[in-house]
Amino acid sequence: MKNETYYSNGKLLISGEYLVLDGALSLAIPTIFGQSLLVETIDEPKIIWNSLDDKGHVWFEDVFLIEQIAVSMPSNDISKRLFQILNTAKQLNPNFLNTKNGFKITTSLTFPKDWGLGTSSTLINNIANWAKVDAYTLLEKTFGGSGYDIACAQYKHPISYQLVNGKPLVNTAEFNPSFKEHIYFVYLNKKQNSREGISKYKDNRNNIKSSISEINKITTHMISCKSLDDFDNLILEHEHIISKIIKQQPIKTILFADFNGHIKSLGAWGGDFVMVTSKTNPTAYFKAKGFETIIPYDNMVLKNNP
Repeated sequence: MKNETYYSNGKLLISGEYLVLDGALSLAIPTIFGQSLLVETIDEPKIIWNSLDDKGHVWFEDVFLIEQIAVSMPSNDISKRLFQILNTAKQLNPNFLNTKNGFKITTSLTFPKDWGLGTSSTLINNIANWAKVDAYTLLEKTFGGSGYDIACAQYKHPISYQLVNGKPLVNTAEFNPSFKEHIYFVYLNKKQNSREGISKYKDNRNNIKSSISEINKITTHMISCKSLDDFDNLILEHEHIISKIIKQQPIKTILFADFNGHIKSLGAWGGDFVMVTSKTNPTAYFKAKGFETIIPYDNMVLKNNP
């Protein structure tokens, strides 16, 4: 049998964070960065697993018999999660791993795993492709979430994403702003636990129907926006709406009140990347505050190839 390689794109959620879970229209972008999964067939009925970071260093490794996946639960948290994904994939496709041979698996990230660009979602999508199962179903039965990150893993173009009756509706979005040279992504030096953020949102959400309607309009306007000033106003409006719902101050108010530009949280508030708009290059400002990772739009977003 020949070796197989699967690759999935990373993700950023530009609009609709939290509310995407309840059917809001969101704008999401696949990133230049992602993760690959190499499957090599071996003679023994076991899986040799190696996960490499963006420098090629092993950050996780394990060896286990294929028959163990369905019957035992390892003590290591990462191994436990991996068993859950593989076992769920096998439930969805009983032919998966139904073999006398085994596999050497190597996953390789092209971004630092603390960046929050989709270490889990790219893995789920790659395993779903390997197992020939639906990636959205695999996500739902393992990690949960809206599924926008799975859509980004699969698309090579900005997308609009919406859950309609619980099912993903994905469309390519003509989002290629003429002012993109003024958009940057800044890493906040900590990985946010999105499951914790979602849990906090679910505890706080009340009467969100009107908020969803407002976010839908903002997302639509963001996609077609022609000027930086209009885009900045949409960012302000969006931050205000989410701030009220989750009862948390916008990140600009907390950390960057003196910044001469606009800042929007992406995904769960309080970590990972923020989107920054600035008429001048903001690198010196953020570096002076201890934030070293400032990525221009064109160095983050997968080029618009439908």
